[in-house]
Amino acid sequence: MTDPLDPLPIPAPASRPRPPESLEELRALALAIARGQAQVSLGPRARAALGQLLELSGHPALLSITTLAEHLGVNPSTLTRLAHALGYSGFPGLQRALLSDALMAPGLFYARQAEGAIQAGSDTRAAVSRLARESQANIGCFVDRFDEAAFETAVRMIMEAPRVVAHGIRQFHAMASFLVYGLRMIRSDVTLLDANNLGIAEGLAAMGPGDVLVSVSCRPYSALVIEAATVARERGVGTVVFTDLASSPLVETSQAAILVGHQSSFISNSIGAFMVAAECLINACAAHRPDQTRAALQRRAEMIRRLGIEV
Repeated sequence: MTDPLDPLPIPAPASRPRPPESLEELRALALAIARGQAQVSLGPRARAALGQLLELSGHPALLSITTLAEHLGVNPSTLTRLAHALGYSGFPGLQRALLSDALMAPGLFYARQAEGAIQAGSDTRAAVSRLARESQANIGCFVDRFDEAAFETAVRMIMEAPRVVAHGIRQFHAMASFLVYGLRMIRSDVTLLDANNLGIAEGLAAMGPGDVLVSVSCRPYSALVIEAATVARERGVGTVVFTDLASSPLVETSQAAILVGHQSSFISNSIGAFMVAAECLINACAAHRPDQTRAALQRRAEMIRRLGIEV
């Protein structure tokens, strides 16, 4: 594929100011570059590409560097070089700035999502296709941003912990339950932190150093999930989180953070990619101790057969 961008200059050393953290700041920098008022200098084609990116606010292509590169007709490495030239350590930093326009006040989030779904119109096939492809893009974003070291740390923590507890509320309660179901297939002491079960305070009080809390939340972040993760970390409990951005308040509480995209036209947060990420974690935990996994699955199969659960 032909790369339409000019060669980008080597970033200036340490005196360069921090890169833009929001779409507004990125637009201001682009304007300053065009006026020759910035420390960053880009060739005309690079400036044109940056202008194209700024016009894609909210576009699903922004969720994946591969999809975005195809949309713009460039190589993914081009976007990485552009991000470096703008002062970011890599494409994810530029991506967060481009997506920051979606970071609205919590009270407006669901209204915006609902409006997007309503505006999709009455064409059922088109609406289904759009939502499905957005979920595909979120999964692609998860793969593109995959942090192998953090993921392997999470697997090791979970499989070596005496006790594992999963926590998520509202729609992420379903993912927390799924994590418990999947992990219980390979180890027994996995439970749900749930106000309707033991209770949040009681559940946290029962945990201690060496145990692991797996927390799940994304923008707009659930205050209760953040507080529970913070308290767990203060008590010496290991903390693993599934969340959306490196700037998520849950990342600050974690020892291993798994980042998953959720941008879509669904009326709430899209959790399709989160469920795929959960499946990946469960499989990785199973592979971490194969003999233990085989024995646990055999006992499970025998009990299912003994109780006549499956027909």
